[in-house]
Amino acid sequence: MTAVDLAIDSRPELSVSDRPYDYSIRPLAALRALKKLIANKEDTEQVFLIMQALSGRSTPRGYARLLDSPEGGRQAYLREELSHRLMDQAWVASFAPGTVGAAYRDFIAPRGLTAYGLAEDSRKVNGSIEVAHPVAWYGRRMRDVHDIWHVLTGHGTDALGEGCVVAFSYAQTKSFGFGFIALGAAYQLSKSKSRLPYAKAIWQAWRNGTKAKWLAEQDYERLFAEPLDQARARLNIARPTIYESIPANRRDGSMAA
Repeated sequence: MTAVDLAIDSRPELSVSDRPYDYSIRPLAALRALKKLIANKEDTEQVFLIMQALSGRSTPRGYARLLDSPEGGRQAYLREELSHRLMDQAWVASFAPGTVGAAYRDFIAPRGLTAYGLAEDSRKVNGSIEVAHPVAWYGRRMRDVHDIWHVLTGHGTDALGEGCVVAFSYAQTKSFGFGFIALGAAYQLSKSKSRLPYAKAIWQAWRNGTKAKWLAEQDYERLFAEPLDQARARLNIARPTIYESIPANRRDGSMAA
């Protein structure tokens, strides 16, 4: 049990309903949500349902790990709400071409993605994520980095790209919710008649996540000003070569059985 777990469990005034997360594991709820997600990969609400059902104590454990890191501790002290920063259009527009910030800007604009949109989807499932609690803040932080991790890892928002990013995220966070979604994506995409290496691409993304530096502790404001290639090298994020080898028009599992 971590120091954060002990602190939460030892407070007599803190009831289970007051916690920022329900730490129970509910596999049947996760399975129902996965079926809906497979039917419609745009149904982001199902992602958060799966995460809520399977994350267990990965969030408080991640926060405890953050406190053990000098940079992570500084981020916890500052407690910046990343979604607010990402919604600052002037700030996002300020980054020079070739930087992480510019790549993020170019990633979200054509797709109509916003940090607040992702946050709203998460609140529909778990309104307690917005409470004034350090573990809830860490949960919001890990939610808000999702599209940034797409950019850093080089994966798109097609079905395979999402499967790869959640596999990478599982390696980074140890949250079973991410692992469950990655397995579901690998299974569904592998039903394709084209026999493309979908599962291998997802496996490679997980491996890349295990070898990369821990991204949760990064100073994302500083990271956005860094050249993308330089950031990937510094963070030891390998190229997703198998994902890149699959034609873009086949990454949604076209010709699936």
